[in-house]
Amino acid sequence: MTYRIELNRDVCISSGKCVAERPDVFRFDQDEIVERVPGGPALGDDEIFDLARDCPSGAIRVFEGDEEIDVF
Repeated sequence: MTYRIELNRDVCISSGKCVAERPDVFRFDQDEIVERVPGGPALGDDEIFDLARDCPSGAIRVFEGDEEIDVF
């Protein structure tokens, strides 16, 4: 399976967990909302699910194709 993540910037609470865990993948923008680092490395499926589960606001969403996957 190939999964991908999308960031829901409207629900991001800027906790910084994702930035602390993977600063090569995530960073804060000028409004302190998470965004992907341009050119950052691809994430493995396990990493994608772990990051999504660890996000306290649920801003990291996981998709397989067009279908959102429930990570819990």
